[in-house]
Amino acid sequence: MQTRVLTGITTTGTPHLGNYVGAIRPAVAASRRADVDAFYFMADYHALIKSDDPARIERSRLEIAATWLAAGLDPDRVTFYRQSDIPEIPELTWFLTCVTAKGLLNRAHAYKAAVDKNAAAGEDPDAGVTAGLYMYPVLMAADILAFDANKVPVGRDQIQHIEMARDIAQRFNHTYGREFFVLPEVVIEEQVATLPGLDGRKMSKSYDNTIPLFAGGQKQLRESIMRIVTDSRGPDEPKDPDSSSLFTIFRAFASEAESAAFRQALLDGIGWGEAKQVLFERIEADVAPMRERYEALMARPAQIEERLREGAQKARAIATPKLAELRDAIGLRAIVAPAAGVSQPERRAAAKADKLPRFASFRDPDGSFRFRLFSAEGEELLLSAPFADPKAAGALQKRIRTLGAPAAVVQLSSLALVLELDGEAVASSPEYADEQARDDALARLREALERLAAQE
Repeated sequence: MQTRVLTGITTTGTPHLGNYVGAIRPAVAASRRADVDAFYFMADYHALIKSDDPARIERSRLEIAATWLAAGLDPDRVTFYRQSDIPEIPELTWFLTCVTAKGLLNRAHAYKAAVDKNAAAGEDPDAGVTAGLYMYPVLMAADILAFDANKVPVGRDQIQHIEMARDIAQRFNHTYGREFFVLPEVVIEEQVATLPGLDGRKMSKSYDNTIPLFAGGQKQLRESIMRIVTDSRGPDEPKDPDSSSLFTIFRAFASEAESAAFRQALLDGIGWGEAKQVLFERIEADVAPMRERYEALMARPAQIEERLREGAQKARAIATPKLAELRDAIGLRAIVAPAAGVSQPERRAAAKADKLPRFASFRDPDGSFRFRLFSAEGEELLLSAPFADPKAAGALQKRIRTLGAPAAVVQLSSLALVLELDGEAVASSPEYADEQARDDALARLREALERLAAQE
């Protein structure tokens, strides 16, 4: 059984060595596990909270997508998509907003930090605070809950957001009387490697001390490494590996044997310039093949776009039926029943007077039994799986008649719809011309199921 694991990647800035060692490399390794159903999304809606520079957002989305693909993320094994390509996410954000207590959002760390900073400066508590920053936890909850993620790997500073996502999901479940959402579990990334930057502090864009992963090519990588701050010990003087940024970075790329040899070289008094050259050559051995793939991808952005759109299609195959179920649950359903106040006998009589969806049974040339579900207007909505026993086909028809739209589990498969019962695909629609046609057909199918159930 697979565990669904979801990771968001904020699309601001250019990836550096710290991003690669701390996030990209371990995530790519985890994505190759057979027991993991991995979702990786580019959090470009979240990026809008941090940046209002369109060119920066656009460039960063391209660079980050190319970086993850060049680092070995396989879109055929995982679901890799842009947040902004999933319209169900902002829709779910609003659904969740309407059940989220304002007091919960008041306690969010990022918002409280902004308020405290304003108070310390004698400003209005909400000066410079956007609704985007305030609502960030709800958008993050929608990212997770739209796909029923089981686990979300985060650093300790993000634990609160996962706890809030659980609180919001539980509130929605309680309000609407059913377990609509899987409650996500936080996975604390205790072992995430943290690289020192050029000045010895944690490598971070906010400190302007980063070493670029691919930007500027081999030349920029070497120049950046040569700028790493060291102490004043000269050649032949022993260096302390445990206090050396060079050794910490080297160890993040090297084997145990290589690390031991570099450690001994430092103790033996290797000059800092020579040590930096050794560090550069070791990192370049890993980075060069990835950089070649990165540059090829950056030269063909259409290839990246195609991969992201394929990922969005896979993601929406889950999110679209999920949101259809939620719309129905909260009352945003198709108007297929008479107005309130009409008695149940009158409702049934009115439904029977209308032309209804219908089933048509037939037998395949190989002797198996199947049926089609047609809308009241004669459109084919579903074709059943084949059955050796006509009674089994009849029993399935009966279940579909009484199913109703809220209980129907309809998955998206490329440009078609698949009806599932008890976790198994039992019927599918024709393939539609495009996603919009498929989504429109989903609404018609749910309407047909609702009308059939009203007859029973």
